[in-house]
Amino acid sequence: MSRLLRQSLSHESSPSTPSTAGGRAFCSDQDTSSLNKRSGATASTVNGAFDEFLRNEVNLSPPDSDGARTSRDWLSKQIQKFPENFDDFPLLYPEQDIAFGSFARKTKIRPLDDVDIISCLHATGGTYADYGFGPIDVTVPGGSRLSGYCHNGSSTLNSIRIVNRYVKALATVSQYSSAEINRRSEAAVLRLTSYDWNFDIVPGFFTGPDAFGRTYYLIPDGNGHWKKTDPRKDRDHISKVNQEHDGHVLNVVRAAKHWQRRRTMPTASSYLLETIVAGFYEGRVQKATKWVDMEMGPVLRHIANAILSDVQDPKEIQGNLNTLSWDEKLKIRERALLDADRADEARTFEDSGEHEKAISKWRDIFGSDFPRFG
Repeated sequence: MSRLLRQSLSHESSPSTPSTAGGRAFCSDQDTSSLNKRSGATASTVNGAFDEFLRNEVNLSPPDSDGARTSRDWLSKQIQKFPENFDDFPLLYPEQDIAFGSFARKTKIRPLDDVDIISCLHATGGTYADYGFGPIDVTVPGGSRLSGYCHNGSSTLNSIRIVNRYVKALATVSQYSSAEINRRSEAAVLRLTSYDWNFDIVPGFFTGPDAFGRTYYLIPDGNGHWKKTDPRKDRDHISKVNQEHDGHVLNVVRAAKHWQRRRTMPTASSYLLETIVAGFYEGRVQKATKWVDMEMGPVLRHIANAILSDVQDPKEIQGNLNTLSWDEKLKIRERALLDADRADEARTFEDSGEHEKAISKWRDIFGSDFPRFG
């Protein structure tokens, strides 16, 4: 079925050059960037050890987060100038630009290596065909700027050509003269020498409501066509769960992501693990506490069980997120159960005042990044 793409928030807008409008953490927000990745961190209590661990090894530093947001916003403003600077660059719909990914959802852990943006295109009367399976086709009218980026001999838009046009335009920004810019699957990737992180710029369309009243973003599928996504759903889902538990879930999500980074088991995708942990708290009557050590045992047991089953996409777009092999699932389950037992032992030691033994157990779980007793 062909459906209209949406070009404005409340009514059809005329193509024009765009304007340039552009968790609560348990640890303190002081500048600790100079302490990042330091060796030999120590603590005399479990609470102190977790405070040190989350602040300096897991959570992004405030300077990095602030710097990434500032540079992301500046980049967005440069992109919004492209239709004015280049007659062949597609018209844009900047009101629907959206940040996405774990950095936007505040579930990113160190190091900050990528910042994701959807740069919204003006559809200029285009439509999309969603067949219920496979790729989505976007059809554009002749004579529009988009018509120059269609598949050969067709009026359907080639997403690879659109991404490549972004790559070419980004290379003209003088501040990016020494940057590495290329296409990777669905994104134009900008690697700057001045920052540790890359920018993934994903062109996309914002759709009109479907028969159920839902709107989506259509982004490249990496093969020349398009696919649905909706970063708003992901953002609102984790935010709602976190708020229901007084802001204490995000630290647990980030700690779980750090836990699975160790080479003690196969690695699930960050998004899959985040969805599993959020699922543990979703609709749960008992509130999460601010003490991550009290949450980890039950969360690890939940991971051990959930990893064996299908895990549905909270956006209701991708279906089952859990594409791990059965062997990978079993290995993750085994490690999660082992570390859940260790977490229980650590809690027992802490309750009896044996903080050295408790901290040693947490180092068994999280590895050498977790502070030593001292």
